[in-house]
Amino acid sequence: QLQLVESGGGLVQPGGSLTLSCAISGYTADDRAITWFRRAPGKEREGVACVASRSSSKIYADSVAGRFTISRDSAKKTVFLQMTSLEPEDTGVYVCAAQTVLWDDCTLQTKGNGFWGQGTQVTVSA
Repeated sequence: QLQLVESGGGLVQPGGSLTLSCAISGYTADDRAITWFRRAPGKEREGVACVASRSSSKIYADSVAGRFTISRDSAKKTVFLQMTSLEPEDTGVYVCAAQTVLWDDCTLQTKGNGFWGQGTQVTVSA
């Protein structure tokens, strides 16, 4: 019923910018908080940004605060992750996820997210 599809990944030079998209389809797509996660080689999954369903609450990981911006359109069908000042450490597979519980608060934890996309690769390298 609920599907998430990421797009926008690619190769970018250090200091560059990239915007990822998370297209959400299905009933209650606009009723759940959406979180972007990333998984780098040899590291555990890390939550990087979250936007609440009401679009008034956003949280960021310390590692990306000030460089990444999460947003969603007025219809709440697509969530974007604008990434600037990218560093090699930002390399990884980026995945968007939706909360299992309707109207739940934002979280950067894996727990609570019951719907996941397949991910899109982001590589930051010179």
